[in-house]
Amino acid sequence: MAYAYWRQGMAEREAVFHLFFRRSPFKGKYTIHCGLSRVIDYLKNWRFSADELSYLASLLDKMGQPLFDSGFLDYLSDLRFSADLFAMVEGQVAFGQEPVIRVQGPLLQCQLIETPLINLTNFASLVATKATRVCAAAGQDTVLEFGLRRAQGPDGGLTASRASYIGGCESVSNTLAAMAYQIPPCGTMAHSWVMAFADELTAFEKFSEIMPDNAILLVDTYNTAQGVKNAIAVGKQLRSQNKALLGIRLDSGDLNELSHKARQMLDAEGFSTTKIIASGDLDEYQIAQLKNQKAPIDIWGVGTRLTTAWDQPALDMAYKLAAIRDEQGRWQYKAKRSDQLSKSTYPGIQQVRRFFSGKRWLKDVIYDRELGFAASFNKDGDHHEDLLIPVFKEGQLVYQEPSIAEIRNYCLRQLQSFKDSEIQEYPVIIEPSLQAVKEKLLG
Repeated sequence: MAYAYWRQGMAEREAVFHLFFRRSPFKGKYTIHCGLSRVIDYLKNWRFSADELSYLASLLDKMGQPLFDSGFLDYLSDLRFSADLFAMVEGQVAFGQEPVIRVQGPLLQCQLIETPLINLTNFASLVATKATRVCAAAGQDTVLEFGLRRAQGPDGGLTASRASYIGGCESVSNTLAAMAYQIPPCGTMAHSWVMAFADELTAFEKFSEIMPDNAILLVDTYNTAQGVKNAIAVGKQLRSQNKALLGIRLDSGDLNELSHKARQMLDAEGFSTTKIIASGDLDEYQIAQLKNQKAPIDIWGVGTRLTTAWDQPALDMAYKLAAIRDEQGRWQYKAKRSDQLSKSTYPGIQQVRRFFSGKRWLKDVIYDRELGFAASFNKDGDHHEDLLIPVFKEGQLVYQEPSIAEIRNYCLRQLQSFKDSEIQEYPVIIEPSLQAVKEKLLG
């Protein structure tokens, strides 16, 4: 497509594309916009290397001729991102049909970055949203991300760990992600440590000798009740050294029954401050059930079902052309027609305006920057905010990137504000003049 645009003389024609998702995942009410930092890093370094150009030059068409003219490859060799990019800040709560990113600039560039933009935001937004759901189910309890081993490859693991932290997890098991993104790391022993020794008690003793200030013992390798007894024995040894048994971990079995039994055993021996950590294919539904059963679990290690977004592997995200200038420089608005109503698109140069009454969220309105706002739609509440902010201007980064801790805190504040608003079905409304343009285009 890029080559064809170049051959048509359309490569530099100004266009507008929107990145949006059609509906929120997990049958939920919202999505956390995540991945903008990766998008920024990608576009700052966007270029075709000599090796990549050499590969493109080697491609042949069906007649055995070069697929691309050398002039096109020369064009690509000088190509750098020079468009405008507006986006919702990372960690923002977003809703279906709202543009989370708007790109405006040369048509060829806008087209070429479609796949990277979706790839960098889709999975990240999915996992961040899943993390908020898991953390909401856990309430005030700590949630740890435990999912690297079964994540979708190493890069998927990095993305998932970062997104999990933004969505509310306290720390991550992925040490590389912890280092790369300045996230607190976490972890406990595995069953292999216990099995590597002659017996469980010896395994616990040796671990606590080496890690006396990080004694968290996995108690379900052989028999959970006996494992708790052995942990208590080691806890008494630690106590004699003025150290503490920080926690035990349950990774299998009936977590409700076992956690109650373990809590009773620990409390009876004076280990009331020792935490019980639960893991083992947990998600928000199982955590909610265990919380309803009053299971005395303090910390939740959530792995596979978080880092793979187990019950929905992809966000229904799209990137569509919405406007392009004609040969006279006039904007021509574009909308996609579909027999599936949900797959038709809105035209224009879109912005999202969120209305508030005090701290309470009222509604979001998608409007067109050129057409403006119907007066009656601009009066609700006592203030409003436009959510798409400038990130790149003519290819230059104009956005001050926050730290990951700031992104996480912003995400959690936004989510709490949304929940406090207590709106059953949050309204996302199309401004009437934009709706009229779409209806005229599609007939």
